[in-house]
Amino acid sequence: MGVAELAHIREVMQLCPGLSRTELALTLCEHWEWFGPTGGCQMRACIKLLDRLERMGELRLPEKTARGGRQEWRAAPKTFTTRTAPPTRPVREELSGLRPVQLEVVADDATKALWNEYVARHHPLGCKRTSGCTLRYFITSARGRLGCVLMGSAALALTTRDRWIGWSRKERLARLPWVVNNQRLLVFPWVATPHLASHVLGQLARRVATDWEARWGFRPLLMETFVDPAQHRGSCYRAAGWQLIGETTGEGIRRPGCTYRTTPKLIFVRPLSQDFRAQLCTKVA
Repeated sequence: MGVAELAHIREVMQLCPGLSRTELALTLCEHWEWFGPTGGCQMRACIKLLDRLERMGELRLPEKTARGGRQEWRAAPKTFTTRTAPPTRPVREELSGLRPVQLEVVADDATKALWNEYVARHHPLGCKRTSGCTLRYFITSARGRLGCVLMGSAALALTTRDRWIGWSRKERLARLPWVVNNQRLLVFPWVATPHLASHVLGQLARRVATDWEARWGFRPLLMETFVDPAQHRGSCYRAAGWQLIGETTGEGIRRPGCTYRTTPKLIFVRPLSQDFRAQLCTKVA
């Protein structure tokens, strides 16, 4: 454990003070690419490392829970309730007829459980475990809930993005929390409203920095997202001012002797500040 890694742990704890020990370990495993032979995070080893650093007086970790600090992640249920069932009357209106369309921050456990169920039931990728700082929204209108949005941690290392920003490795490790990823954008399948998704993305760009600061104590500078070109062209992102900067390699996680293949994805970005590049590329001691 070097000085730079210890400083990185402290920075993550400072930027995301609400993380449990388990969430902190999961975030660090992803940041450091600390994975086992099968690609899974080395959670037990990371938690042991954090405990040792605490005993040495280097860190003050979150209090342990009755389960030894390992907070259980409550996944969306495998059986769904009537709360997330398609309505009897689809929403087939123009955007002007639905306004005001708003983003509602998910702020409590009960609403989060409902959000998880909607995404697990209606998003092609389902509802998966998240690490680090996250922010959930419902898309709402006078007709009720229309969809879901999830913002979370950026990809650890992305050659195309990192070159586009102008990052060195040290700068990326230090400034990565200021990039957030639009991990889910779901308009419910019974909602057929042209331009709704791009309208929502426009709202997101105007308010996510403020919402993120209210939740996590700092303002992100850049948004990123990935689009599968086999399924979508990213039209709503283009219409909302996002920039296509290239594709992922499709190589996934690589370890000695192991390669995990994925399909290449389109990379879209959307700055949240005019001087985002200057702030993200601040020299690191």
